[in-house]
Amino acid sequence: MNGAEAVVEMLAAHGVTHVFGLCGDTSLPLYDALCRLDHGITHVLTRDERSAAYMADGYARVTGKVGVCEGPSGGGATYLLPGLVEANESSVPVLGITTDVSVASRGRYPLTELDQGRLYAPLTKWNKVIDTVDEIPHALRTAFRAMTTGKPGAAHIGLPYDVQKHPIEASDIWAQPEHGLAPAWRVAPDASEVRKTVDALANAQSPVFVCGGGVVISGAMDVLDRVASLLNAPVCTTISGQGSLAETHPLCAGVVGSNGGVVETREVLAQADLVVFIGCRAGSTSTEHWKVPARGVSIVHIDIDPMVIACNYATAVALPADARLALEAIADAIEATGNRRPAGAVDGRSLVASAKKGKRERFDEIAGSVETPIRPERLVAALNAILPDDAVVVADPGTPCPYLSAYYELRRPGRHFITNRAHGALGYSMAAAVGASFGRPDAKVVAVMGDGSFGFTVGELETITRYNVPLTMIVISNAVFGWIKASQKAGYDKRYFSVDFSRTDHCAVAHAYGVKSWRVEKPEELEAALREAVAHDGPSLVDVICQPLEEAAAPVSQWMG
Repeated sequence: MNGAEAVVEMLAAHGVTHVFGLCGDTSLPLYDALCRLDHGITHVLTRDERSAAYMADGYARVTGKVGVCEGPSGGGATYLLPGLVEANESSVPVLGITTDVSVASRGRYPLTELDQGRLYAPLTKWNKVIDTVDEIPHALRTAFRAMTTGKPGAAHIGLPYDVQKHPIEASDIWAQPEHGLAPAWRVAPDASEVRKTVDALANAQSPVFVCGGGVVISGAMDVLDRVASLLNAPVCTTISGQGSLAETHPLCAGVVGSNGGVVETREVLAQADLVVFIGCRAGSTSTEHWKVPARGVSIVHIDIDPMVIACNYATAVALPADARLALEAIADAIEATGNRRPAGAVDGRSLVASAKKGKRERFDEIAGSVETPIRPERLVAALNAILPDDAVVVADPGTPCPYLSAYYELRRPGRHFITNRAHGALGYSMAAAVGASFGRPDAKVVAVMGDGSFGFTVGELETITRYNVPLTMIVISNAVFGWIKASQKAGYDKRYFSVDFSRTDHCAVAHAYGVKSWRVEKPEELEAALREAVAHDGPSLVDVICQPLEEAAAPVSQWMG
């Protein structure tokens, strides 16, 4: 067995079934091993290493398994990095494997040499460039353990060309089976802190839960429902936390924060006398730059990463623990004491119902508009009407994100909405949706992107048609980097500079790649086109001529005053 074969066998031993990547000279031994061995791994050839990493990210988010991407030395190693940074900051287990120049060539100016170890070290949870072939099995086991335990994250392994060809004994090829899925080896909360939490909840007139992505990652949706229902307490989410409860649940108020939050959900959170953050970093977006909740509100914080607790808010009770285990302990303690809410406490269901009613009335008014260009709200309303409950929607961070996070209704708990909130790079949704489609092949997957984002990732249309991925892509076409132009309007007295570009016929581009496509300019034609695209049995794209973001009523607090 050689080093490349050992890598493939170690991936298979950890339950890996898909690898997304792009070939290069330094990867030839690895590709040869993937070709020859009987391992059960599907290699998905992409057209850009960035896309490979985003595909691995989307795959990991919908499966809970480690997503794996690979790329060659030099430029390939730099292109893979953006996806690993996003995954690491979003607590998504993604392994990036970059092949490298030979160990024997280091320091002799070989083509594509760079210091991969130093490049990846500050931006991943764990990082190792292999020096000798005997290190491979232990390095792979360590990477999988790092990605799936504690706070999940990304790892990187650099694999030199010559090491891939060196011989290695097969006796060290084994894996710890739990480390193929995250979270592995969950951490339980301290019992005394659970008691303090229950006491705080019992004394609060209006507790509110704010759930980040950690709730969904932990699989804590059912027990969150149990705790919130026992307390009759509203649940708000961050964008990453969507799916913590179904948004049809009578206690789910929806998204809060400066991106996707609306006045009504802000008011639900603002009136709380106790806020329980769960799997949420309480960062700038979810708290509107630490304005809501206000300073002085009592805080309970549950998170697997103790470093985020008490970072931005003084914390009355800290539970550094797995979200599901912490909520199970809290629910059991509440039921054991029977002391669920104080007399005169706020009725959470009524509070949420009132907030939803106000939000829905304003949304429906705009969503029913027959004006052109098409209002983004009308697009979201059509998706609400068309998509099945188990659909997965993947949104880019520009124009699509605030509209979908605010108004697209998740009718099931779990991971049904994905967007890259950590670093917000364009070009994410099309690629991540491909990964999600491989990871959840029985669900309808929809990628929603702006035309700026489409330009970043258009080459992957060839990948999509080659694999006949049944993905529906929606381009919100307004010929502008809309988020920046809207910010120039709000904060820079409409001094628009270098944000507008020429309109592309995305329908024609998609058709050239072999993708079934529609172009929609009239609001009354939108829903029919979307229904046809969603029902199509192969890849499809709908080019929607939409209102520019700087003219819209987007749910973004910095633009709404």
